Amino acid sequence: QAQLVESGGGLVQAGGSLRLSCAASGFSRYTMGWFRRAPGKEREFVAAMTWNGGRLYYTESVKGRFTISTDNAKNTVYLQMNSLKLEDTAVYYCAAGYIGGNNDRGYDYWGQGTQVTVSS
Repeated sequence: QAQLVESGGGLVQAGGSLRLSCAASGFSRYTMGWFRRAPGKEREFVAAMTWNGGRLYYTESVKGRFTISTDNAKNTVYLQMNSLKLEDTAVYYCAAGYIGGNNDRGYDYWGQGTQVTVSS
């Protein structure tokens, strides 16, 4: 059964970098997205792209700092996060959907999440 498995989260100081990975075998026809849920907040869209790179978009607060990419040979989606801020602290989720977009209603499959904590 196809599933999404995130990895790469952890504790990092503000200004640092992390790269999240999402093993996504079986989802080559889907739009892949990253979402996050900060403590006490709703889940929010972070970034998304199609496997061929034809559609790629980010939420405003991460533009210029985060980069979503795919490795088709490895069936893996990445989220490179640079210049991390305290407000980036959240559980990050990988998602796959036929519709995609910047709303979680466009996604049908979700990973279990990986914690990212940014410290001062």
